[in-house]
Amino acid sequence: MEAMEKLGSQKMHRGTVDSLASQCLCSTHAHEVLAAGHSGEEDAQNDPAVDFRGGPADRSKTGGWLAAGLILGTELSERMCVMGISMNLVTYLVGVLHISSAKSANMVTNFMGTLNLLGLFGGFLADAKLGRYLTVAIFAMITALGVSLLTAATTTPSMRPPPCDDYRKQHHRCIEVKGNQLVLLYAALYTVALGGGGIKSNVSGFGSDQFDQTDPKEEKAMILFFNRFYFCISTGSLFAVIVLVYLQDNVGRGWGYGVSAGTMVIAVAVFFCGTPLYRFKKPRGSPLTIIWRVSLLAWKKRTRPHPSHPSLLNEYDNATVPYSEKFKCLDKAAIMDDPTSIGEQKNDPWIVSTVMEVEEVKMILKLIPIWSTCILFWTVYSQMTTFTIEQATFMDRKVGTLVIPSGSYATFLFITILLFTSLNERLFIPLARKLTHNAQGLTSLRRIGAGLFLSILAMMAAASIEKKRRETAIRRSTKMSAFWLVPQYFLVGAGEAFVYVGQLEFFIREAPARMKSMSTGLFLSTISMGFFVSSLLVSVVDKATKKIWLRSNLNKGKLNNFYWLLAVLGLLNFILFLVLAMRHQYKVQHYIKPKNCNEKGFKPADDLTAIEMVKEEGKI
Repeated sequence: MEAMEKLGSQKMHRGTVDSLASQCLCSTHAHEVLAAGHSGEEDAQNDPAVDFRGGPADRSKTGGWLAAGLILGTELSERMCVMGISMNLVTYLVGVLHISSAKSANMVTNFMGTLNLLGLFGGFLADAKLGRYLTVAIFAMITALGVSLLTAATTTPSMRPPPCDDYRKQHHRCIEVKGNQLVLLYAALYTVALGGGGIKSNVSGFGSDQFDQTDPKEEKAMILFFNRFYFCISTGSLFAVIVLVYLQDNVGRGWGYGVSAGTMVIAVAVFFCGTPLYRFKKPRGSPLTIIWRVSLLAWKKRTRPHPSHPSLLNEYDNATVPYSEKFKCLDKAAIMDDPTSIGEQKNDPWIVSTVMEVEEVKMILKLIPIWSTCILFWTVYSQMTTFTIEQATFMDRKVGTLVIPSGSYATFLFITILLFTSLNERLFIPLARKLTHNAQGLTSLRRIGAGLFLSILAMMAAASIEKKRRETAIRRSTKMSAFWLVPQYFLVGAGEAFVYVGQLEFFIREAPARMKSMSTGLFLSTISMGFFVSSLLVSVVDKATKKIWLRSNLNKGKLNNFYWLLAVLGLLNFILFLVLAMRHQYKVQHYIKPKNCNEKGFKPADDLTAIEMVKEEGKI
């Protein structure tokens, strides 16, 4: 706890606020505004919106709530589709296709990992070439196609193995689905992953484009837009785990996935109908291009000697970010090959980079240590979509005469996320401000640390409950109530409320001003890697234990040992996080006080724009 106190007591320069999210502490989800990749009024002025004909956008006829509402419909439908699949797919794979628990869990986590990883591709495509409108439209249609294919894959009899009775299931004699029968299923899942990733990385940004940040009223409306955007995510998720999962289990997979496909088709049609109402912003290039270009040039010039002084590097005097000695090997990207043709070289970024570009890449690399420690939380989270749902199938799910579907217990996860997201802003942060006298209250690293700690408790609770469940089933031949799964859902949900906000806030603030869209990319990549690490762990554990821990019949396995393994790994990861967090040097930022915020202790800055500086090494 002493380490956590030290972590949280790192102070910023007097008169600064050490988080971009604090630009409006009165708003509940200000961090979502920043996740969209906007860096303030300056960007809005340099990147004016246009209408669908390419002319200047008329604010009286375009944008605003009507346009934003049509865009929100796409996100609502995407969330329904993805959550309706991920939260109940494992029961279909194990119960109908007779695939082993370990392999089924990996299929789900690989699907979710790929979806979030493809979010990076969707963001790059929009920034570099297509723009957000075309990217959302194209990937929404791809999602609709994918869910339609999934409906066909789960309703076509030839795509399933013969049914298996209870006796054969208990003795592991069920006929597993053949490889050729899985072709359509895999095609459907990864088509959905491609579409969902493209929507996820662009829909919030395109929605925020409908509001002009230079206009005080529209800027305030944009804050409300992100509140409603988060509400759509939560509403879609809850609808999926309550209604769609029920349809899948009690009416038929075809109906469950068919409803999802239908809503996605309707959302695409509505999205296109709103085209004349939207405000568009032209692609400005992806920060991934800069990172790739600097890395490539540094590698090509790796044999070149370093200049005698950094001022000899290209555009040294014009850099607005202080020069750093870290990752000095990247400086070679800014070395000019031929001093006699300096003018020509400066105009070709593929020949020589600027010091500004090199320093921006360095700033991204400095985030990697903290980024790596966030991965394991999402590995823990992925268990809520796989083994926790399998646990529910071996427990008593009856409430009177109603049998609750296994996947519907994830409702407690999303309710907890909503509860703690609200408590964070209304209770925890104001209390922390009073105790720490820090304007931000909970620093971004403290939030992440709290979430990581809660994930450890979640796995400890899951392991204890699973051991008790198995003993009850074997020794007493009775089933425990599935409501015993609520503690692990509750702890993971509370952890996500801290980690989700903390990660976004950290990456947004620490990323270079011209690379704000990288914050969303870094965030999505931690989720993606978390799911992939889960797949890797499951495969390694399944092989190392010779399929003893993870079995389709959980009563004959030792799932609790796997949960204990995650708890131990989580503890080691938490210790590493504390060490790295205490060594991290925040980037100092000055912000003016928002006019609509009544927080005491804030003093407005003299300038009207954010001024960013990097702290000197060794100072806290």
